[in-house]
Amino acid sequence: QVQLVESGGGLVQAGGSLRLSCAASGLTFSSSSMGWFRQAPGKEREFVAAHSWNGARTYNANYADSVKGRFTISRSIAQNTMYVQMNRLKPEDTAVYYCAAGTFKYSPGSHYYSESEYDYWGQGTQVTVSS
Repeated sequence: QVQLVESGGGLVQAGGSLRLSCAASGLTFSSSSMGWFRQAPGKEREFVAAHSWNGARTYNANYADSVKGRFTISRSIAQNTMYVQMNRLKPEDTAVYYCAAGTFKYSPGSHYYSESEYDYWGQGTQVTVSS
């Protein structure tokens, strides 16, 4: 069965960096669209970044406005692992971060930012940014 396991969360001071990892198994990772979402206390889960499959082994990266320029999403096909490098972290980045996988192929009309596009989810990893 499909498993997504996040790691790399922790406590960091504002302005610091963290890299989250999502190890995937049970799916064809090279042709899966992947995403990061987060949920802060008392708030709904929200889109962070997507690494959507374009066909062959090409991918399209998209970001929420709140993280654009600070976060970078990537993947290693050899390691079956997706990453998000988070720089210049802010207290408002504090949340549980979830990895997600879907079977959709990227197009200009893709709803890569929507939870409903993703079929599989990890258990989440906590990121806390202190001020």
